[in-house]
Amino acid sequence: MPTWVPYLLTVLVAAVSLAGLTFRPGGQTTRGDADYVVVAAAAGLRWEDLDPVRTPALWQEARDGSVGWLSVRSAHAVTCPADGWLTLGAGNYAAWDTRAVSGRCPDAAPALTQPDGIGANLTDQPSVVRANQDRLPYGTTPGALAESVRCSVAVGPGAAIAAARPFGRVDRYVAELPADPAPLLDDCVLSVVDLGTIAGDGAERAAAVEAADRTLARVLAARPQNSMMLIAGLADTDTTSRLHVAIAEGPGWEGGWLTSAGTGREGYLQLVDLAPTVLSVLGRDAPEKLFAGYTATSAPGRPADPAEAMQGDRDADRRAIAQRGVAEIFFTVLAIVQLVLFVAVVPVLIRARRHAGPLGPPLPPRRVVVLAELALIAAGLAIPASLLADVAPWWNSDHPAWLFGAATAALMAAGTLLVRLAPRFERTLWPMAAVSAVSVLVVAVDLVTGARLQLNGVAGYSAIHGVRYAGLGSVGLGVFVAGLLLLAGSLAQWATKRWRPLVVVTFGGLGVVMVGSPYLGADPVGAIAVTAGVCVAAAISTGGWLTFPRFAWAALSGVAVTLAFAVVDLRRPPLEQGTLGRILTALGDGTAGPAMQRATAANGQALVDSPLTLLALLGAIMMVFCQFSPWGGLNRVYGLHPAVRAGVAGTVVATLIAGVLGGTALGAAGAAAAAAVPVAVLTALRVLLHAADRTPPPGETDGPGGPLLRKADEDPLTVS
Repeated sequence: MPTWVPYLLTVLVAAVSLAGLTFRPGGQTTRGDADYVVVAAAAGLRWEDLDPVRTPALWQEARDGSVGWLSVRSAHAVTCPADGWLTLGAGNYAAWDTRAVSGRCPDAAPALTQPDGIGANLTDQPSVVRANQDRLPYGTTPGALAESVRCSVAVGPGAAIAAARPFGRVDRYVAELPADPAPLLDDCVLSVVDLGTIAGDGAERAAAVEAADRTLARVLAARPQNSMMLIAGLADTDTTSRLHVAIAEGPGWEGGWLTSAGTGREGYLQLVDLAPTVLSVLGRDAPEKLFAGYTATSAPGRPADPAEAMQGDRDADRRAIAQRGVAEIFFTVLAIVQLVLFVAVVPVLIRARRHAGPLGPPLPPRRVVVLAELALIAAGLAIPASLLADVAPWWNSDHPAWLFGAATAALMAAGTLLVRLAPRFERTLWPMAAVSAVSVLVVAVDLVTGARLQLNGVAGYSAIHGVRYAGLGSVGLGVFVAGLLLLAGSLAQWATKRWRPLVVVTFGGLGVVMVGSPYLGADPVGAIAVTAGVCVAAAISTGGWLTFPRFAWAALSGVAVTLAFAVVDLRRPPLEQGTLGRILTALGDGTAGPAMQRATAANGQALVDSPLTLLALLGAIMMVFCQFSPWGGLNRVYGLHPAVRAGVAGTVVATLIAGVLGGTALGAAGAAAAAAVPVAVLTALRVLLHAADRTPPPGETDGPGGPLLRKADEDPLTVS
């Protein structure tokens, strides 16, 4: 066979993988239009507040219209009512007051004057505009929504914040809804109504919700013909971030799930999506470079009963709250357990290495070796097990952390048992290949079925954070990349040298499609990182080092795939573009600066706050010990299995790039380390245990710790 055939096949695999990224099934979403839009909002309103008896108006709107969970992220760490109203009117992340909040948020009570008795002036608006444009990285212009329509009506102090123009003018303003609201709501194409603030608990909260519902009922009775109602719980009322109510009702919004290109997930909407939705419904163009959100659409398939759709077992707010606390506990415990495990394994590695000497101590006891192997396998399966544990509704338990921990431990034990009982377990690379295959399979199946295990999952991402709502999160990316490249490296060892790059690129092409496809991983930045890692792994899979020619070819391949992917993404309509297309569009029109500042800030925060940083550092320290200490054994593994070294190198490159570009710092690298380092240490231990295997000269006896300490047919560690 000609020597160029493997390289031709490698190019074809890369081309097919890139073609897979262009596939995009036809959308089924709809978007209505109307002559008027009425935005009725109540800070703090959550789906658990709605009831067909106590809140009949809200319940009927939810039944008739499209519904979703609203993430109220703003420019402030805590989105208080004034921040939420300001973000609504800006169409971008805004903050009314950047001072820290403790306890309960203050009510939205702006200073207003009414010199003509028709409109109002927001006296603090000029200083608020300057603060948002000079001190915050979002390029926000408060009042951009009001500037985009001919006139607007505001009812209540919160609504005045949303309807004020950048210089502070509110076109029409009344403090309370008049006895006959119809003439007022007919006056302008956009009306914003403050339904009050829903705060506290018990009777206080119930009374506020019922008052908001009564006000909404009056608005509904007086709404203009051919109007669209947009109902939102647009802010939190204390330091606990939550998911809130979003309802769109009117022509074209009947009985669906709210979604947008910004979330990519049916049933989820961002606060910054409301302003572009208003203008789109009215047939107006969004102001250039000012809005951060995307127009909402309605997707079919929602249960008719709002209780079935948004409450009970489908209560995403309750699950997200539980996820936030349990995730921190899980990753902290995982880091501590892996630290203890690595410290305990070091003496076993040292003793395994020393048995090569004629006078050294004997091998570590067989039971200790077996226990170490099982513990390392279980540690490598921890994150895949935590993903599978989200199948169970642990968040509905009174003790969610304990139930989640028990489910994860049971799955880890079951996975470890399956790996251990496999007929090929005694082969050196089998545990690494098996654990890696489990990691890839769990993440891939989750992505194919809609990434349901990652949304509000412990090993996934929370919709409350307002960063990601669909596709592959940083933890899943790290585990998937590590599993994919280590599995590719393990399988490539069975092939001859010339075919190893093809094996790596084949698996890498699968990874690029899974990560980058808008209907699977939906992470183009991650796909670029995976491309870089795969190129490096393929370049050194045949052995040797990453020389300059190899690096040059790998870099050119990565750049070619990235450029092709960018061209494909940019050719899509703006609302269908992925993250890469949006980034390049922002670079082209000069609005990428705020996004880069946000990514830098996010990297700094994640580096300090995330337990995944500790996992990444622990993994790096253990890998350094295993490679550069006399007892580590990793260099011997790399010498015997160069494709495994290629997989490790590719994982490091891919996860570091993904973390930096994605704003998660060492998040992906920490998840990859948690999955890959334990099985790498296990492989090094197996190789060390056979470092002195040799055929003894005739008549030589077995000394203490000698190579024939156990008979080959009795030693289950024999390498096949």
